[in-house]
Amino acid sequence: MPTSLSQHEAFIYVMVMMSAVDRHMADDEFAGIGRLVQFLPAFDGFDEDRLIDIGRECSAQLAAPEGLDVVLEMIREALPQRLYDTAYALAVEIAAADQRIRNEEIRLLQLLRDRLALDKLTCAAIERGAIARFRK
Repeated sequence: MPTSLSQHEAFIYVMVMMSAVDRHMADDEFAGIGRLVQFLPAFDGFDEDRLIDIGRECSAQLAAPEGLDVVLEMIREALPQRLYDTAYALAVEIAAADQRIRNEEIRLLQLLRDRLALDKLTCAAIERGAIARFRK
């Protein structure tokens, strides 16, 4: 297990964590993560061949004792403060992709918001943007 994460790894951990919060990570969810990694500027220079290994590392870390708390702290430590809202936006993107936000996802978003000390107005704007993007 890594003791510290790169920025790219931290972003992937956020997405994997959100995808797995319901204890099931579907192939289409992982494919969605792959699509985001391919086109978002936050992932410039990232080796996409590492995505599966990083996803496995995150899953293993989450399964460890106090895994969620440890992963949240690893993410916070890996990212500069200016990227905290980007991490939250990635989590919201994964949660909103199926057009249903479950209670577990809401709780994880709250934990992430609190750990990253994001203000509620910023989070609400990010969430509203995701709702608009995924509306049919």
